[in-house]
Amino acid sequence: MKNMKVTDCFKEKMTLSFEVFPLKPEQDIAEMKSLLDALYRYSPDFINCTYGAGGSAPGRSKETVEIIAKDKATIPVTHYNCINHSKAEIKKDLQDFENMGVKDVLALRGDFPKEQTSTGGVFNYASELVAYIKKEFTEFSIAISGNPEGHIDCSNGALDVTRLKIKQDLGADYIMAQACHDVDIFKKWLEQIRKAGITIPVVAGVLPILSKNTTVFASYINGIAIPTELSKIIGLYGNNPEEFKKAGMEYSKKQISRFMNAGMEGLHLYTMNKAQETNEILLDVGFLNKI
Repeated sequence: MKNMKVTDCFKEKMTLSFEVFPLKPEQDIAEMKSLLDALYRYSPDFINCTYGAGGSAPGRSKETVEIIAKDKATIPVTHYNCINHSKAEIKKDLQDFENMGVKDVLALRGDFPKEQTSTGGVFNYASELVAYIKKEFTEFSIAISGNPEGHIDCSNGALDVTRLKIKQDLGADYIMAQACHDVDIFKKWLEQIRKAGITIPVVAGVLPILSKNTTVFASYINGIAIPTELSKIIGLYGNNPEEFKKAGMEYSKKQISRFMNAGMEGLHLYTMNKAQETNEILLDVGFLNKI
């Protein structure tokens, strides 16, 4: 993985990648190491780490990314957003990442904290952050977020695509798609953005269906549609966590197979830090034989 960036991986094959949450304040590093070791067995092309729920753990996010970088088993990718960051803070943080060997970043606006109506930082949009990174950290590979069902804050689908293209034209290297349960919606969106001149690679996001509450909450806060097939699982097993998890995992396995034929350049699993469930899903799908 020495000197490799995510953009190098797209030249060879469809990529496999994972998202993890950062260490919790009270969590021991050994727990994160155990999770990462379980994911490394699939030789993922990269693993990215979030800021924590609502951007709650930026410090331990950096610590988690550093663990991945030191392991040298895959490419580490850090989330980075505009929330409450001055230009000096952004420069220092990105320099810290570069010093630890992390040169891949997912550039985001970030969700406004409670009681805030703006980012509170020097940049108000992800596009501005993309432009800054492209200028000041020329060796970085820059990912941006894409929304197959449109960003929840943008009611105009065409405008959402236009903003995505702006970020591409400012220097973004690839798109990490928001989780989408409806593969047909994803395929139509992919066709739409290609027609709009967006040519950079797209990585599809899959959120494993493990619990009713997580599934419904994620759909609510991100504006993700629940297809009929998944709705039936919620209706049949919503009050039985074990049966729901069993049916949800079978649904997730089908989704992965469907996405692998959807025409994107990579597959990204939002693991929710669930190593055992991620392992079971990937083994049953036979993913190791398909990548």
